[in-house]
Amino acid sequence: MTGMGLAVIHSRAIDGLGTSPVRVEVHLANGLPCLQLVGLADTEVREARERVRSALLHSGLGYPHHQRITVNLAPADLPKESGRFDLAIALGILAAQGLLDEQALEQHEFAGELSLAGELRPVRGGLALALGLRRTVGSSSSPRRLVLPRESAEEAALVEGVDVRAADHLLEVVQAFTPGQAVGLTPAHARADAKPPSEAQGSPGPDEEPATPLDLRDVRGQAAAKRALEIAAAGHHHLLLVGPPGSGKSMLAQRLHGLLPELSDDEALDAAAVASISRGGFDPRHWRRRPWRAPHHSCSAAALVGGGSPPRPGEISLAHHGVLFLDELPEFPSRALETLREPLEVGHVVLSRAARQARYPCRMLLVAAMNPCPCGWLGAPRRAGHPGCRCTPDAVGRYQARLSGPLLDRLDLQVEVAGVAPATLLQAPQGEPSAAVAARVRAARERQRERQGCWNADLTPDALLRHAALAAPSRSFIESAAERLGWSGRSVHRVLRVARTVADLAGCPTVDQTHLVEAVQLRRALAPGPPAGLADAHQSSGAKARRA
Repeated sequence: MTGMGLAVIHSRAIDGLGTSPVRVEVHLANGLPCLQLVGLADTEVREARERVRSALLHSGLGYPHHQRITVNLAPADLPKESGRFDLAIALGILAAQGLLDEQALEQHEFAGELSLAGELRPVRGGLALALGLRRTVGSSSSPRRLVLPRESAEEAALVEGVDVRAADHLLEVVQAFTPGQAVGLTPAHARADAKPPSEAQGSPGPDEEPATPLDLRDVRGQAAAKRALEIAAAGHHHLLLVGPPGSGKSMLAQRLHGLLPELSDDEALDAAAVASISRGGFDPRHWRRRPWRAPHHSCSAAALVGGGSPPRPGEISLAHHGVLFLDELPEFPSRALETLREPLEVGHVVLSRAARQARYPCRMLLVAAMNPCPCGWLGAPRRAGHPGCRCTPDAVGRYQARLSGPLLDRLDLQVEVAGVAPATLLQAPQGEPSAAVAARVRAARERQRERQGCWNADLTPDALLRHAALAAPSRSFIESAAERLGWSGRSVHRVLRVARTVADLAGCPTVDQTHLVEAVQLRRALAPGPPAGLADAHQSSGAKARRA
């Protein structure tokens, strides 16, 4: 309810991954001319005073120069940031002067940043704003329309069930709500160049996928590592690749992206919503593509898991429903790696600050790569012109100890990637293409969905014992392996989950000892004591150090 000199415009604030309704209340009164903003507005919002004044004047619209303008962003205890309230404030000033149809304004929500000339600039979180409005549609007898700058509107139009309208200039919006005007805002549509994920697979960098798909058959040899990629994609198991430089770890990791099935509608919206509220924003051309993130090892803990004030999503959340690739894993700051423990386990991260708290999803697939030692050549065969590993056993131990036991516990697959001989690179035939492996992955995932409604990596201990029940010989085998390798209870459960995935890939309803054997072998790269392929090299490097 508004009266003379008072107007209310509806907008929304980004609150973590969700949104909260905001009432932009504008009051005009006699007094010292000024524009006062209240309601826990940050610096970007307070600067709207100059943008709004200039936009209204440049557009030839009425600005009350001789009145006191008070703008209240309610609720007062909700932090407001960015310039998304510019459009709502400008419309509120005009409506408070009686220049706009308040009844029509009541049926809309507005967000948009204004230039000094009155042009509408895109705002961060357009898709998240549409999702927030859609959640209120069921509880409202008269759902509101959402008015956004055109670029943001194209992003928000991907959300079904929300009437999104687009505008390029403040004058367009004003004309649509001027009494007696028949000019309406045009409905927004999703961009025509938004492509399904089948048209662009692969991922060489943190943000872009190449036009040419990256195929698994390009990797020569490495049968065990390829099998590990297939199992990781089928059961959503986190993967660690350990091997010398040039053995193909990065090539393998980049091809994991192409083995995953396409995103469902709900998954695509979840991933797009996280990208929408990030500083880089969401590109509608990436609609329904699985995210791929590959941060450099110099990134901080806040960049990896999220942080800042207000809290922003980090790399693990930007990779939600996609792949997070951490190359040179031991080179990451220890504090940053340790912050991955809980998110890998529960699939979300809660960022708490003094003023607010934000919860972001991070149900991503982690694939990491590392060298076995500081010089990288531990386990590599000695050849003419190549000195081999020169690291002492203590140096190797310190290097591998940069990865804590609790973190390694959460990596289901730990695979040794040995160097490939030149003859294999030049003469070996190509292996299976990604399409053939992806078909088996889809079939295994469908079995998991029908049987338990989640991926094998997400099975609870009770569900795991039901769906991966073991016969007496198999149970005795896994108990013996766990005792000999010093596994924790979490490690035992993760090996069982991997064995369940191996059985699903084979189409077996039960888990037998052959599945367990393969699961155990895929968790030996950094087991206590060097892996079988590295033992001799480790001993020889120690003998060399003693002779020196």
